[in-house]
Amino acid sequence: MSTHPKVFRNARLVLADEVIDGSLSLDGNGLIETIGSPTTADGHDCDGDYLLPGLVELHTDHLESHYAPRPKVRWNAISAVQAHDAQIACAGITTVFDALRVGMDEDADLRYPDMRILADAIETGQKENRLRADHFIHLRCEVSAPDVLEAFEVFKDDESIRLISLMDHTPGQRQFVSLDAYKIYYQGKKGFSDAEMEEFIRQRKERASGLAPENRKQLSAIAQKRGITIASHDDATRDHVDEAIGLHTKIAEFPTTVEAARASHQAGMAVLMGAPNVVRGGSHSGNVSARELAEAGCLDVLSSDYVPVSLVQAAFQLADEVEAISLPQAVAMVTSTPARAIGLKDRGVLQPGLRADLIQVKLAGDVPIVRGVWREGRRVA
Repeated sequence: MSTHPKVFRNARLVLADEVIDGSLSLDGNGLIETIGSPTTADGHDCDGDYLLPGLVELHTDHLESHYAPRPKVRWNAISAVQAHDAQIACAGITTVFDALRVGMDEDADLRYPDMRILADAIETGQKENRLRADHFIHLRCEVSAPDVLEAFEVFKDDESIRLISLMDHTPGQRQFVSLDAYKIYYQGKKGFSDAEMEEFIRQRKERASGLAPENRKQLSAIAQKRGITIASHDDATRDHVDEAIGLHTKIAEFPTTVEAARASHQAGMAVLMGAPNVVRGGSHSGNVSARELAEAGCLDVLSSDYVPVSLVQAAFQLADEVEAISLPQAVAMVTSTPARAIGLKDRGVLQPGLRADLIQVKLAGDVPIVRGVWREGRRVA
C-alpha cells in the first residue's frame, strides 16, 4: 500500500455539515482535489472507517514530561520533541501548538532557559523535517510572576509563536477560587505545613496585586504589535471577561463558570475547554464541566491539554452524548474552529483546495481507534 495515496475510498467522510459514504482524491501538491461518490478506483481502502480532517490542537502541556521525565532530569531536547510529536501524531493531531511556560515560581524545576531550549528543538525538528505534525508555539504567560516579561523577551524574534495565554494562578480567584482546593494542590506538591501554606498564600496574593495588572497589559500590547493571538485563561466572572475583551482576546481558555463561558462566547471569543474534562465527565479541579457548556451552546473548541488521545475521543463522545451536537459539529471543535480561531485558513475541513491533513478513525465500542494519519497527503502515522 502506498504511503502517498491519491485516492481514499470506502470511507465515511465527515464533512462540515454532514457525514457521507464516498471517496476523496488528492492532487500532487498535498491538497484535497475532489470529494465524490463511492468508487472502486485504486487507492487507499478505508474499510468503511471515518475519514476526518487532521486534528488541530491549541494547548498541550504534554511536551515538558518528555523533556523532564523526573525532577532534575533533562532529556535530549530534540529527542524529547520527537517523542512528543510521535504521540501527538498517533493521536490524530496534525497541527499542534506546543505550550511552553514563561513566568515561574522561584523554586520551579524548569526555568525559562529550558523553554528556550525546547523552542529551539521544535524549530530544528521542523526545519530538518524530523516531525510528523505541524508545530507552532503557544506561550503560557504567568502574569503574576516577577520574571514573566524577562522570560517573554527571549522569544521576541521567534516567528513560531502564534498564540499566548495570559494566566494568573493566584490563590482565591479564577482556577483557585476555593482556597481549600489550592491548599490541597500545593500542600501535596510542596509538603508545606499549615503555617507555611498560609504564608505561601499571603505572599502569592501580595505579589500578584503588584505585578499581574501591568504585566497583563504589557504582554497584550506586545502580542498585538506582533500579530500574536491572545487567549485568556481560567476566567470566572463577567469582570474577567470584560478585561479580556479590552485586551483584544480571541480565545477563552478553560473558563471556570457558565457565566464566564457564556459572556466570552457572546463576545465572539472561541471558548476552549479540555477534552479530558469531556472524557472524564467533569473538571479535575471541580470547576464547570465541558459537557455543561456544550449543552448550553457555548463550547467552541476542545484541547487535549495533558492527554493527547483525549481529543478524538472527546469529539465522538460529545456527538454521542449531547443530543444537540452532531458528529460534524463535534469534529469542528477539534479541527475547523481551532484552525479559524488561530488564523489558519488552509486546513481543518474536508474541502477541495485545502490541505490533505487526514485521519482514518475506526469506532470500536465507545473508544475510537486512529488507524492512519496523513499530513499534506503524506502518511505520518
